[in-house]
Amino acid sequence: MKRAAFITVCILSTVMQQLSAQTDPHFTQNYTYPMYINPAMVGQSDGDYRASAIYRSQWSAMGNPYRTTGLSADASTSNNLALGVNILNQSAGDAGYNYFNAYASIAYTGVTFGKNDNHHLIFAMQAGILNRHVDQSRFKWGEQWNPITGYNATNASSESFNKTSATTLDMGTGALYYDGSSDKKCNIFGGVSFYHINKPADPIVSTQSTELNTIPMRYTIHGGTSIRLVEGTSIIPHILYNQQGNAKELIVGIYGQKMVNEETTIMAGGYYRNKDAVAPYIGVDYKSFLVGLSYDINTSKPGAMTRSVNSFELTFSYIMRKENKGIVDFLHCPRL
Repeated sequence: MKRAAFITVCILSTVMQQLSAQTDPHFTQNYTYPMYINPAMVGQSDGDYRASAIYRSQWSAMGNPYRTTGLSADASTSNNLALGVNILNQSAGDAGYNYFNAYASIAYTGVTFGKNDNHHLIFAMQAGILNRHVDQSRFKWGEQWNPITGYNATNASSESFNKTSATTLDMGTGALYYDGSSDKKCNIFGGVSFYHINKPADPIVSTQSTELNTIPMRYTIHGGTSIRLVEGTSIIPHILYNQQGNAKELIVGIYGQKMVNEETTIMAGGYYRNKDAVAPYIGVDYKSFLVGLSYDINTSKPGAMTRSVNSFELTFSYIMRKENKGIVDFLHCPRL
């Protein structure tokens, strides 16, 4: 009991120290929820439209686990435009914290260059709402702990919130490049994105500092290459870097995909999140459906203190495939 309480306090202390630096949830299977890492990913699938869902559960050993769910839908048009929407909700376990956002994205896909116009640049904007809610009655503060008697909810605390719920306008932007040449063994892709560019206010945190009273901008740099080994078989090494405030995240990974037949492709690989976790991944693409599963094995200090703090993600996508699907369509739709 004492050991579990100590672990809980350590984790909550770490989280509270980083609240001013990082507010956005993160995923392992980033590309299944594409507009969350780059609005310019909108419409970049091997189909006319795509619908995706992602679910992540973590820190189950600490009681009620953190649960994060994302839904998105996007489509390309015949006017060099792509449109999409995505929503996300995270309930932060026993801490009484909830994070919700909903966005619409629009991208211009008409910039091409190089031989046969196989090199593509996409530029996108994103706008929507961001809501954060806290249940102050469920927070346990350090002042409520007594080294002899333990935690007492009736003990007074000087900690307070300016508000317990707030909704604000939020905006982002991004750019994406990919090489769609069908005659190459290696086709690279990469992009950069910026979120919270309008510096939305964070009225829940009460502070006199204007800088600390805004949600920190998050920027993402990502890229990789699709390497075709033989017909129907390829490997895709990739990298993603996130930074929000002073919180940083680096993910590297690689997976292979093998086309079993015209309707089925299997995928397997893994990810490494720097100083945090390793995550094996498996996936199956059957007809218009893609299902993926990954499991984060924690390697950070909280993981060393207790068991069962690992996380898993389940993803699902439905893609209305194009009638004349070609090799290029697989190259510029990285299934990471």
